[in-house]
Amino acid sequence: MDYQFKDIEQKWQQFWADNGTFKADNNSAKPKYYVMDMFPYPSGAGLHVGHPLGYIASDIFARYKRLKGFNVLHPMGYDSFGLPAEQYAIQTGQHPAVTTEANIATYRRQLDQIGFSFDWSREVRTSSPDFYKWTQWIFMQLFNSWYNKDADKAESIDKLVAHFEKNGSAGIKAVCDEEVLTFTADDWKLLDPDDQQAELLKYRLTYLRESTVNWCPALGTVLANDEVKDGFSERGGYPVVQKKMMQWSMRITAYAERLLQGLDTIDWPEPLKEMQRNWIGKSIGASVKFPLASPKSSPKERTFENLIDSTLSFGEGRGEAIEVFTTRIDTIFGVSFMVIAPEHELVAELTTPEQKGAIEAYIEQTKKKSELDRMADAKTVSGAFTGSYVINPLTDERVPIWIADYVLAGYGTGAVMGVPSGDQRDYLFAKHFNLPIPPIIDIQKIETEADPTKEGRYINSGFINGLNYKEATAAVIAKLEAMGIGKAKVNYRMRDAIFGRQRYWGEPVPVYFKDGLPYLIDEKDLPLVLPEVDKYLPTESGEPPLGRAEGWMYKASPKSSPKERTFESSADASTLSFGEGRGEATYAYELSTMPGWAGSSWYWYRYMDAHNEKEFASKKTIEYWKDVDLYIGGSEHATGHLLYSRFWNKFMKDMGLVIEEEPFKKLINQGMIQGRSNFVYRLVDEMGRATTTLVSKGLIGKYNTSPLHVDVNIVDNDVLDIAKFKKWRPEYADAEFILENGKYICGVEIEKMSKSKFNVVNPDDLIERYGADTLRMYEMFLGPLEQSKPWNTNGIEGVFKFLRKFWRLFHNEAWQFSLSDAEPTKAELKSLHKIIRKVEEDIERFSFNTSVSSFMIAVNELTDLKSNNRAILQDLVVVLSSYAPHICEELWVLLGNKAGTLSYAPYPKFNPAYLVEDEFAYPVSINGKTKMNLNISLSLETDAIEAFVLANADVQRYLDGKTPKKVIIVKGRIVNMVV
Repeated sequence: MDYQFKDIEQKWQQFWADNGTFKADNNSAKPKYYVMDMFPYPSGAGLHVGHPLGYIASDIFARYKRLKGFNVLHPMGYDSFGLPAEQYAIQTGQHPAVTTEANIATYRRQLDQIGFSFDWSREVRTSSPDFYKWTQWIFMQLFNSWYNKDADKAESIDKLVAHFEKNGSAGIKAVCDEEVLTFTADDWKLLDPDDQQAELLKYRLTYLRESTVNWCPALGTVLANDEVKDGFSERGGYPVVQKKMMQWSMRITAYAERLLQGLDTIDWPEPLKEMQRNWIGKSIGASVKFPLASPKSSPKERTFENLIDSTLSFGEGRGEAIEVFTTRIDTIFGVSFMVIAPEHELVAELTTPEQKGAIEAYIEQTKKKSELDRMADAKTVSGAFTGSYVINPLTDERVPIWIADYVLAGYGTGAVMGVPSGDQRDYLFAKHFNLPIPPIIDIQKIETEADPTKEGRYINSGFINGLNYKEATAAVIAKLEAMGIGKAKVNYRMRDAIFGRQRYWGEPVPVYFKDGLPYLIDEKDLPLVLPEVDKYLPTESGEPPLGRAEGWMYKASPKSSPKERTFESSADASTLSFGEGRGEATYAYELSTMPGWAGSSWYWYRYMDAHNEKEFASKKTIEYWKDVDLYIGGSEHATGHLLYSRFWNKFMKDMGLVIEEEPFKKLINQGMIQGRSNFVYRLVDEMGRATTTLVSKGLIGKYNTSPLHVDVNIVDNDVLDIAKFKKWRPEYADAEFILENGKYICGVEIEKMSKSKFNVVNPDDLIERYGADTLRMYEMFLGPLEQSKPWNTNGIEGVFKFLRKFWRLFHNEAWQFSLSDAEPTKAELKSLHKIIRKVEEDIERFSFNTSVSSFMIAVNELTDLKSNNRAILQDLVVVLSSYAPHICEELWVLLGNKAGTLSYAPYPKFNPAYLVEDEFAYPVSINGKTKMNLNISLSLETDAIEAFVLANADVQRYLDGKTPKKVIIVKGRIVNMVV
C-alpha cells in the first residue's frame, strides 16, 4: 500500500493519547531532562504555520533525549488570562472563560494533529482557579517579605518586625521606599497598628504606591510599555496617556545585581542577555543634592523638608533639595540647568505663576507619549521653564529648573543636572533654549556638539582645576561627602515592576482593605475566585470591572486571634458590617487584577506537580526536576516574562521554596516565520481610480497599476487560481485578466504573517494535504532555527516526496512490506552510520535544517543501493522518528516491534569503523583519456595496483591486446597507462 499518511497519523495520535506514551515519571532512575516551550496565549485565530516552529524543534529534541535514555518532561499549557478575551467579552457580553475554553479546544486540536510528544497529563491554564490559587499564594509570600541587604536575600517580614520591636529602625539595611521613619523600639511599640502596617508597606516586596502608568481610557486599563506603540494601544489602536495611579508594585530592583550577575551563569543568546543588561542598566557614579534657591512654606514642601537628611546644612532659607544621580560627577562645575521629569512630585510647587500656563500645557502634551517613545526620541528638543532655581552646592550659583520629557520620574531620581559641554542631549537642549554651555576640560571642542571626553585637565572647575578625570572624580566625591550633600553610589535604571491591571480577566489580588491599608486574606480562603459581573467595563464611578460584583466582600472573624482582635479595634466603623451574634466584619477587596506576567512567572514549577492540592509543587518533585534544561521561545519576552521569571525564581529560592537560582539553564530564541504575500495588479484609469482589469506581474511595466493583496491559499507557485479569486472577491466576478503565457502570475513580497495581508497559512490545510510529518520536517528544512525566514509553501512538495521515498524502501513494487534479513553491505552500513552521526551532532547543536537534507541524501543512497535490509532500515526508523514520528511508528510495528516502544528505543550507536575508507575508485586512463573507475583496496602498493588493473577484463578490452609502454600510478589518486 502507498503511503497513507492520514490514516497513519490519526492512528498514532490516538494511540499516544490512549496509552499516555509521553507521560513523564517523577521518580525515575533515569537522568532527567526538562524541555519546555513558552506556552501560548490561546487566541481566537488559532495557530498559523509560524507558531509551531519552536514547538517542533523542542519536540524533536525531547524525542531524541528519550532515545538517549533520559526521563524527559515535555509539558504544555496555556497563558489563558489576557486582554483579547476581555475585549471580546466587552463587545459580545460573553464571559471570557467561555471564549478562552473554545480557543483552547482549537489549539489543542491543532497541537495534537502535529504529533507533539507533550505530557498532557500536566496541562496548566493560568486562568484556572486551581492554578492561580498558587499565583495568589506566591503573591502573599512576596507581601510578607522584605529584602535584607546585609544577607543579600529576601526574608520574612516577621524578622523585620522582630528587629523593630527590639532595636527600632537602627541597623536596618533594606531595599525600601526613600521616605522611611527613624524610630526606637519604644517608638515602634507605641505606634498604632495601622501606622505600623503603613510603615511595613514601605519595606514589603510587593506594595502600593502612586505610579505613572500608561492609561488607556478606551480599554479602561493600564498597559505595559510593550503594549503601547507610538502613543496608542497595540491592541485596538486606542490613545494612551500618562497618568498617576495608586498601583501595586514589586521590588524587582532589590534583585538588580543578582539578575545582572546571574546572566553570566546561564546559556542564553548573547543578544538577549545584553538586552537584559541594558534594561537593568547598572551605573557607577554619585548622588548629589542641589538645594532649592527659594523654598516655599507650603505643607507639602515642609513635609519634603523633613525627608532631607538631618545632617545637611544648606544655609539659611535653603532647607529643601533635589537629588540627582550622575555617572559624571566630575562635570558638576559645568552644570548650567536642571531638568526634572514632568511627573516629578515637586513640579507644582516649583512652578511660578508666570510659568503655570506653559508648564501645564507641556505636561498635557507629555501625557500623550509612552515612556518608550520618550526615551527613544533623541532628536526632538522640548521643555518648559518652571521659574524656580536650585543652587549648585559647589559653586553657589543659581541654576534654572526646567521640565522635559526625556527625563522620567521613575528612572533614578527623576532629575538630571544639565551639563551641555559633555552630553549631547543637554547640548541640544541648551542650544535650543539659549542656555550657557561652559567648557570644563581644556581639550574640549564644543563649537558644534558636546564633547564627553575624559582626557585633558579640568578648567573653570574650582578646586579640581588641573586634575585629570580619576583625580577629579575622587576629589569631588570626597568634597560632597564631607559637606554631607552627596556620596558615591551604584544606580540601576530598572524600576520596580507595576503589578496591577484595571481589568476583569486576570488573577484577583488576595488582599482586602481596612482603614485604607491592604491586608492579606487568610490562606485557607485561597483561591480568591473571580466573581461574576454584569459587564466587563469599569463602573460608572471609574472603578475597575470587579467593582461591579455584588456582595463581593471579604468576611473576617476578628475575635479568632489576638492579631485579628487588634484589627477589630482599629477598623474603620464605616467599612464594618457585623451579622447578629457572628462577630464577622466585611471588607472591600482589591479591585485591580494581576498583570499578564503573573502566572507565567512560575508556571514551570506547576508542570512538575500539576495536581498537587497542598503545594504549588512538592519539595521532592522540585528536587528531582530542579529547573528547565531547555527553554524555547521568542526574544520579544527579554525584558518582560524572562526577567520577571528570573526575579520570582530568585525570590522563591531565598524563601527555601526552590533549589536553583536560575529557572532556565539553556534558552533558544526561535526566529520568526514571515509571510510570503501575493499580489494582483489592478489597472488604474485616467482619473487615478483602480479598475477591475487585472494585469499579470510580468506585464505591469506597460500599464499604470495598483497592487492588491490576494489570499495566498488560492495561489500555487505564484499562479493565481482565477476561479477561486472571483469567488473570494465577488466584486471581481466579471473582471478582465491580462495574462502572460495563459497564466496570471502574482507578485511576491516578504512581510509579517497577518490576516490583514491574507498571507496566513493554516497548518490544518497543509496537514490535510501533506500530513503532519511533512509539515514538521518542512518547517525545520526552511532554515536555521534561530533565524527568521519567509514561508514558501512551494517547497513542501519535495519533503512530501522524500517521505514517500522513505516509505518505498520498506515495500516491493507491489507496495507489499518486504525486507531482507541478509548481512548489510559496507555501502549500506556507511550510509546508515553517516546519518546516525550527522543527526546526533545536528540535534545536539540544534541545527535541525541540515539534518533534513542529510535524511534526503541517506534515503537516496539506500534507494540507489536497492537496500531493503531490515537491520539497516530499523535503525534508520529510530534516527528519523524524532522528526517524522507517525510514519516511523507505523514502520516500527511493521518491523515486528511492540507498539509504543519506539519512543524509548535506544538511539543507534555510531561506529566510526564503517566510515573508514578502505577502497578507492581509481580513475583508469589510457593515453590521458579516462575509460573507467576501478575500486581498489587502499592497502595495496603500486606494484600490486598495477597487477590488479592489468588483470581486469574491462581494462584488457580497452587495451585491445596491446601492452602498455608505461604505467603511471599515483596512490589513492589515479592510474594512467601510455600505449
